[in-house]
Amino acid sequence: MIEFRHLSKRFGGKLALDNLSFTAEPGRVTGFLGPNGSGKTTTMRILLGLETATTGVALVGGEAYGRIKDPMFQVGALLDARNAHPGRTGFDHLRALALTHGIPNERVEFVLEEVGLSAVASRRVGGYSLGMRQRLGIAASMLGDPAAFVFDEPVNGLDPDGVIWFRELVRGFAAEGRTVLLSSHLISEVALTADHVVIVGRGKVLADSPLTELARLHGAERVLLRSGRANELIAPLTTLGARVEAQADALTIEGLSAAEVGDVAARLGIPLSELRTQIDSLEDTYRQLTDSSVEYRTGS
Repeated sequence: MIEFRHLSKRFGGKLALDNLSFTAEPGRVTGFLGPNGSGKTTTMRILLGLETATTGVALVGGEAYGRIKDPMFQVGALLDARNAHPGRTGFDHLRALALTHGIPNERVEFVLEEVGLSAVASRRVGGYSLGMRQRLGIAASMLGDPAAFVFDEPVNGLDPDGVIWFRELVRGFAAEGRTVLLSSHLISEVALTADHVVIVGRGKVLADSPLTELARLHGAERVLLRSGRANELIAPLTTLGARVEAQADALTIEGLSAAEVGDVAARLGIPLSELRTQIDSLEDTYRQLTDSSVEYRTGS
């Protein structure tokens, strides 16, 4: 399990993280979303001991990263695909990391095969494309066969086949009971990959829920109704606490389920020509939640 408890971080006068708390649990992929400057990378750097929190703690398996004796066996991470020395071959980069934990060359060869780099393992990293460097970083995260993974923008530079491969890879990790924390700006990809979503803005948690519940919990689920007698339903639905918007013979209803709306119409004997639930996409919900948290806004 990966835990963040009341995490705060100041850089001079700027509060980058503001009492941030959430958990990434085993057996699921937790998507970590937020605008630029929202604190995502700072959060992960604190988790991996690369930054020091002003207050609060970040834990992997109940321990701070700096106190874990053999961290590569506990957590694998990819924060920056450019950190491999350009003068080393892909194999030598991984072998140097493996030697710090007594991991044999056979494991290095295995992860190179898993990420599709066996054929270029003897080439210097300086000649790798961005996608190849991403694959090398993913291989490095897998060296210790850890129980938890932390990825920051892991599909940046991957081709479509690579994106699909990575999605299946992390879904496989979760299916094995491992913990995956995945930060990305590709919201559509997170929607296809994650089981649970945490959205942050200006260092605060704005949403923390299963992907399937996110829209309902944050008002992005509504009922669309169409009837020649739609106006007769406005008052009874409003009495039940619904928010109703009327347009010609159609109503948009928030706060009640389609079944509840249908029951009201049936009791009043009002025929319906259409009744359906509309759920906002993850992108729509994200934009709604983070609208006031965007620091770098383009012109209209």
